[in-house]
Amino acid sequence: MINNEGVLAMGIHYDYKSTRGDKAMKKEAKKKARMEQRRARRSSTNPKEPEHETMHDINKPITLEDLTNPDKN
Repeated sequence: MINNEGVLAMGIHYDYKSTRGDKAMKKEAKKKARMEQRRARRSSTNPKEPEHETMHDINKPITLEDLTNPDKN
């Protein structure tokens, strides 16, 4: 494209190649930040350690009450 003074003008896409590397670096940094957020969110939402259930005393016989009543300690 030639303007009024006869000088070649580059048009609206004149800086595409010159900023391509910078844009790629910004995109990569943004991707890494999203991955870190996901990783942090996953680690914080992991279920808590399961509560240890008390085992039945092996010296005591197992009764029907032991098997059917889950709230009994």
